[in-house]
Amino acid sequence: MTTNPKAARYHTRRVERPALPEAGGDGTGIFDTHEDGFGNLDFRRDADRPGPAAAPVAETTEGAEPARATAQAPAAEAGTPEQVEAALAAIAAEGLTSRQLRRALLIAEKHGIRPVSEFDAVRQLREAGIDPFSRASLLRIVSSNSADAGADAPPPPRASRELTRLPGDQVQLPKKVKPIAVPSTEQRAEVNQAAEILRMQKDIARRRRRRLALLGARLFAFVMLPTFLAGWYFYMIATPIYSVRSEFVIQQAGPASSGGSLGGLFSGTAFATSQDSIAVQGYLQSREAMARLDADLGFRRHFQDERFDPLQRLDPDASLEAAYKVYKKFLKISFDTTEGVIRMDVMAADPQVAADWSRQLISYAEGQVDHLTQRLREDQMRDAQAGYDAAQEALLASQRRLIELQEKFKILSTDSEVGLIVGQISGLESQLTQERLSLAQMEANPNPNQARMEPVKRRIATLEGEVAALRARLTENSGGVTSLAEVQGELLVAQADMQTRQMLLAQALQSMETARIEANRQVRYLSLSVSPIPPDEPSYPRAFENTLVTMLILLGIYLMVSMTAAILREQVSS
Repeated sequence: MTTNPKAARYHTRRVERPALPEAGGDGTGIFDTHEDGFGNLDFRRDADRPGPAAAPVAETTEGAEPARATAQAPAAEAGTPEQVEAALAAIAAEGLTSRQLRRALLIAEKHGIRPVSEFDAVRQLREAGIDPFSRASLLRIVSSNSADAGADAPPPPRASRELTRLPGDQVQLPKKVKPIAVPSTEQRAEVNQAAEILRMQKDIARRRRRRLALLGARLFAFVMLPTFLAGWYFYMIATPIYSVRSEFVIQQAGPASSGGSLGGLFSGTAFATSQDSIAVQGYLQSREAMARLDADLGFRRHFQDERFDPLQRLDPDASLEAAYKVYKKFLKISFDTTEGVIRMDVMAADPQVAADWSRQLISYAEGQVDHLTQRLREDQMRDAQAGYDAAQEALLASQRRLIELQEKFKILSTDSEVGLIVGQISGLESQLTQERLSLAQMEANPNPNQARMEPVKRRIATLEGEVAALRARLTENSGGVTSLAEVQGELLVAQADMQTRQMLLAQALQSMETARIEANRQVRYLSLSVSPIPPDEPSYPRAFENTLVTMLILLGIYLMVSMTAAILREQVSS
């Protein structure tokens, strides 16, 4: 990873400097307060200099000892602390840049002045008569550095000679002064760039070390320390919990129906009893099941025991909701929709207690399974039985009606009565035909015997009357006697009604039998595939897994919070 160098940006706004004071009547104001471009050289005549007679000028030698003496002399004449503070405040109000202040501090050090701050360096230099912001002051520092750097420099040319002034001396011709060894622009640029890059690299390394230290501290405070506390709890304090597993399935009692129906398509599979299994699962996870378990085997009393650690222990005066939360935590029930198997894990501090709880809950499940189909079976059988009873009563009523008609008309069967009368009429008709034939033979004689003919005629008349009476009995009501046709009609209606009632009774009987078969098929029973067995080792807590999960969760939360904070910081800064 390459980091681009970033140079520090200093305050570079333009500085508003005070205007130069106007020269006094003697022309000394400018030379007393500001730089004239010649450094500390004074080319004025003795008569123009203010104060006492000027001292003779002496030649400068190697170094800056005269300048130091000149700078240190006025430093001793500083004012009171209030005046110093006022001067420092005025300098601070000028708005000097950091670069100017560093330059003033460097010039003060070269002149032997030991300021307490950068503003104090500006103050002392100005009191010494040195302008820290002039080009001559900077060149003087460079020349002194070059003079100290090497004594084997070539002699300066004649044009580089300059006149210097020492206090108490006259102006004299100076000796040869070594030239200022100013580095080239390219060399200075390279040196400044290398120094700036080195400074930025050190600053980047320092920032990285600081950020890594802060990151390590945050990770320790928000991730490692809570993880250590969680591991200490899981390994040293947490109460061992035993888990008992059992598996059971809900099945139908009846055989599978025909393959032509949609019910037969899913019969015998997990879809046939999925609703019952889900209902049983919900019941075992309900408050009713917890209340029954508490009343039968003391569920609350077990979790209020002192063997449990404070985080898992149930309060002595715990409410129903608090106990129900513990019940859902220590009872895990799952339903496999593909296989139709219900898996139940019961956890407790004692393995035998966990096994007893599991058996009790299985018995609750069996009772709930029986209760789910009992109402359906009772409804089906009740409706079928009511239909059968109604058909039976109707048949009995029709039979009584037929018997009453038979007793009323004193006829057991109209068919037999009709057959008897028809037989009588047929016999009488045969005798009547014979008598008529006999009479016809007698009348065929030329001299018939009247004595013999009269009895034959009386018999013919009697036979005709009897046949007429029999025929009238079949279709006519006479003498309070009901015709056989009317009797036969009422008897046939009664017999048809009785036959209909018999058919309805048979259908009701068949429906009741079908309902009984369907009711038997609706019966559900619970088949236990895995019995609850007490374990010999605790299943919880899983100290290593729980500690690792805790660390991952805390690390994820820390990463999310850090990313959110970084995004918000970037949005705010942009």
